[in-house]
Amino acid sequence: MVIRPAAIGDIDALTDLALRSKAWWGYDETFIEKCRDELTLTTERIAVEDIRVAEVDGAIVGFVSVMDGSLEDLFVEPDRIGAGTGSALFEVAKTITRDDGHRTLRIEADPNAARWYRSKGAIDIGEIPSGSIPGRMLPLLELRL
Repeated sequence: MVIRPAAIGDIDALTDLALRSKAWWGYDETFIEKCRDELTLTTERIAVEDIRVAEVDGAIVGFVSVMDGSLEDLFVEPDRIGAGTGSALFEVAKTITRDDGHRTLRIEADPNAARWYRSKGAIDIGEIPSGSIPGRMLPLLELRL
């Protein structure tokens, strides 16, 4: 697996991957459509966030995005979940955050993914409103680096 910086030409592939990965949790099409805007990568996001792409044999299999000590995205192709791609990307996120001078990594987690982040050492520090679904609260976690 190779992990590299995201490029402008990756935007559509990364957006599609994020939507497929989110749907893996069993969310229906209506829910995924409500998340589309929040999960869409843009040239502006690539300019301000540190986004890294995981590739295997030239195919994108996951990506992670970090900005100002916060994990913005971590998505893996559904057929790669459990293969270590997410763990490798999470390590990259930790390194980026440390290199940027932060002592903690803040994580707004999908409720289904929160257990995985806890298994990596993150602790619950509260809840935060979803940016896509009004009234839905998401676990807010933090990892000491």
